[in-house]
Amino acid sequence: MGACPPPRRIVIAVFPDVDLLDVTGPAEVFALANRETGGRAGYRVQLAGPSRGEVVTAAGVRLLADLSFAEVTEVAEAGGALDTLLVPGAVELRPQGPVARIDDSVVAWLKAVAPGARRVASVCVGAHLLAAAGLLDGKRATTHWSTAAQLAAEHPAVTVDADPIFVRSGRVWTGAGISACMDLTLALVAEDLGEQVALAVARQLVMYLKRQSGQSQFSVPLSRPAASRRDIEELRTHIAEHLDDDLSAAALARRMSLSERHFARVFRQETGSSPAGYVEAVRVEAARRLLESTDQPLDQVAAASGFGSVETLHRALRKQIDTTPAAYRRRFRTTG
Repeated sequence: MGACPPPRRIVIAVFPDVDLLDVTGPAEVFALANRETGGRAGYRVQLAGPSRGEVVTAAGVRLLADLSFAEVTEVAEAGGALDTLLVPGAVELRPQGPVARIDDSVVAWLKAVAPGARRVASVCVGAHLLAAAGLLDGKRATTHWSTAAQLAAEHPAVTVDADPIFVRSGRVWTGAGISACMDLTLALVAEDLGEQVALAVARQLVMYLKRQSGQSQFSVPLSRPAASRRDIEELRTHIAEHLDDDLSAAALARRMSLSERHFARVFRQETGSSPAGYVEAVRVEAARRLLESTDQPLDQVAAASGFGSVETLHRALRKQIDTTPAAYRRRFRTTG
């Protein structure tokens, strides 16, 4: 019999009002990786909190910290191996929306232990804690879309990208909101054990797809706030359902019975985008879904998503997501 591999020690930070799924989701992925490999993965997950014992999460569910932050620091200073440090986050709900909570004691702890970890990863708004500890300076990072502007404003040395579900920058990984913790952790498993093990875990989780890092956190309609004008909301629905129609600003203005100039002003006020920009983004999203889930030739994808020609589809994907249709399909295709 071969020798057992050394354990991969995973420490997940927990503290009052931490998001529950950000803790339990990754822990479940690592546990399933152990099961799928018959224990060869060697993951050992521990929860670390301000002190040992009970921690109340934002969901009201209580977790038990195996170790205190101080104990983890002592082990790290003594040369104890720490494979992965995983940092969830917590938010405060304010009238203007959710705001990431920064706990100075957690930040100080991260500064002490993160240098000794093989890799560091944040889940959701945990990126704000990494940034406060200086771990994201000069790096590209993501976080939950609702606090991305806060992260960018408070940490100008960080290149914030609110679109991907996770981002890797060297040994530091950052993940987007909540359920994306599963995608991030599957990527960590793939790095350690290979794609086949990660896909086996994804199947056990009944996840539709082990999404890649470049995929968006959400669709175009969800990325814009709901319009206060019902007619604009109805127009957005019309656009999504009639991508191969004439959706020029002039045509849409006629549909709204407004002058083109007034329509463009109202649409931008309600959606934050020009009519042309919004239509292109919705069409690109439709094209992406077809590239991911079908084997349709590119001319059919272009026609179905309203671009009319493969050349126009190429230009739009280059502009919106800096890739080509063929490259996107190779990376994200989900069909056999």
